[in-house]
Amino acid sequence: MRVLVSFVGGNGHFQPMVPLARAAVAAGHVVACTGALSVVPMVQAAGFTAFATGPDFGSSTTERSPLLPVDRDREEQDVREGFARRAAPERAAELLELIARWRPDVVVCDEVDFGAMIAAERSGVPYVPVLVIASGSFLRPDVVVEPLEELRAAHGLPADPAMTMLSPGLVLSPFPPSFRHPGFPLPSTAFSFRAAGDGPPPVPIAVPPAVPTVYFTLGTIFNTESGDLFTRVLDGLEDLPVHLVVTVGGRIDPAEFGPRPPHVRIERYLPQDTVLPRAAVVVSHGGSGTVLGALAHGVPSVLIPMGADQPHNADRVVALGAGVSLDAEHATPAQIRAAVATVLADPAYRLAAERVRADIAALPDQSAALALLEELVAGQEGVRASR
Repeated sequence: MRVLVSFVGGNGHFQPMVPLARAAVAAGHVVACTGALSVVPMVQAAGFTAFATGPDFGSSTTERSPLLPVDRDREEQDVREGFARRAAPERAAELLELIARWRPDVVVCDEVDFGAMIAAERSGVPYVPVLVIASGSFLRPDVVVEPLEELRAAHGLPADPAMTMLSPGLVLSPFPPSFRHPGFPLPSTAFSFRAAGDGPPPVPIAVPPAVPTVYFTLGTIFNTESGDLFTRVLDGLEDLPVHLVVTVGGRIDPAEFGPRPPHVRIERYLPQDTVLPRAAVVVSHGGSGTVLGALAHGVPSVLIPMGADQPHNADRVVALGAGVSLDAEHATPAQIRAAVATVLADPAYRLAAERVRADIAALPDQSAALALLEELVAGQEGVRASR
């Protein structure tokens, strides 16, 4: 089986598909990945063949930009105009050529890689979306229907006003159903699985056992769009009796934040799984990958959402009792300190996070998702053979 893994965007769109891709390689299948030019080194570092396609939203700039107020309507417009109207046509055109050249048996794509879906449908190749938005309430058919209907018409595909293209015969979700917003249930074709690691467990960071660890991150995209939020959080937390571990991303110099107490460790990057096993609280922007990582370890969160799906994820964490949410634009160091202290002191937050961890642990791992992928391809081959 030849599997083409396609994603639009950065690491948060790639990582949910990595366990499945590695399981496919381990089972003897051929896997290649395609995304923007700036993500090719990341894909290659993960051990996969990489093809560059579509527009590149990445940037090498280290300039910081002001923090904008959270505006959910603006973020929905970004999905419609950025992913559906701008990226999808370019990716559809280039993926049509790549599919014809590389000849995959199936395309596995992230749920906002609309161009890959249209290219696969037009090429007669089955495609399987992998959900990358944990709450499910951010990407809605009504938000993207207009530009995608225009693109479908341009490629000679039938009209799809209900946007059934977003939920074909198999949809894979690496999130627990309990985290999904109840107003936006999973499609009937969805299969939820647990993205388990495929190697030896990482060695956790060394911290004094009696000192709780607080992990603080703003991800790899919104970190440079966060204004003074890093400084406000650091100022608020550095006096707490905790071991504070901070990752600022590859485009920010930790020295920017000046000297800090010895119990504050600031790095550009650390694998989450080296921090989360020891963490008592995660302070983050609320990206789907970070939220899921915290919950998979039963760790509660203090969320400071800035955009994209983050406010929706924060809503779910609060509704489930697994953390609290703050206003990124106005939260003061004192308010941030108080929120973290509250979550540290009240065991109800960790108990709620551990309930979600149990839901995650009960899911089948990526081998079950791979088996469904294999069945899908075998069924397609059977149909072709009978013609």
